Amino acid sequence: MLVAVLTLGGLSLLIASALVLAQQTLQVDEDPRIQPVYDLLPHTDCGACGFPGCRAFAEALAAGSAAPAACTVGAAEDQQAIAALLSVDVGVRTKTVARLACAGGANVSRMHARYRGLDSCRAAALVAGGGKGCFWGCLGLGDCEAVCDFNAIAMSEQRLPIVDEDACTACGDCVDACPKDLFSIQPAEHRLWVACRNLEMGDEVLADCEVACTGCGRCAKDAEDGLISMKDNLAVIDYSRRHRQRQAIERCPTGAIVWLDPEDGPLKGAAARRIVRHDARRTAPT
Repeated sequence: MLVAVLTLGGLSLLIASALVLAQQTLQVDEDPRIQPVYDLLPHTDCGACGFPGCRAFAEALAAGSAAPAACTVGAAEDQQAIAALLSVDVGVRTKTVARLACAGGANVSRMHARYRGLDSCRAAALVAGGGKGCFWGCLGLGDCEAVCDFNAIAMSEQRLPIVDEDACTACGDCVDACPKDLFSIQPAEHRLWVACRNLEMGDEVLADCEVACTGCGRCAKDAEDGLISMKDNLAVIDYSRRHRQRQAIERCPTGAIVWLDPEDGPLKGAAARRIVRHDARRTAPT
């Protein structure tokens, strides 16, 4: 009995000594500035800064690998306080927002079938793509609105998401939620925008959506050389070039390429057909 007690006691002492030695050898001292920096962050863990959460962002700030301005959610005074605490510049924040590559609301697009089931775009997309005539179009069931923690997305009367650029933090939740991959995070200064993802060519697509890109290529011809190219029958803008020009939208017959005005919203060119219908188009017979 005494031997067993001494053996266990000696073993416990040996393990405790090993743990103490390991702690002293492997311990990594945390930068004492991390916690006060973290306290000044919004604690939303939205990921808009490019890091997996506010704690990781605080660690990057303390390490000097990120600038306070990278947080698009925090208040300007908090960013100034972080910069003062770390003795660094606030940095330049480029405003980025979520953009939707679709304008096919219920008043201009046709459903080929009525979906009945879970009120979710992702669920609907699993059933023959959601039943919309345009396979690439927005299904309008509001998954993006549901996941937005900042109330930056609201569904219009035509069941199309509308992004409030002032409220949008570019967290990317809507990008992940959309089963049609229609959302992307873009610099707010990108005002020339293709509001369509249709890859079919020709006026036949207009039977399913009046505002679809038909692949006519007029925008590419009218823009400065190299700004717009046609890829898979869809206009693609090269934002590395000088893109603050509106002439590319003027001859678009459907208004699929628009100029996003900060005050007036999407502006179409002179040749775009006027949309007069406000109620939903009928669903095609099934």
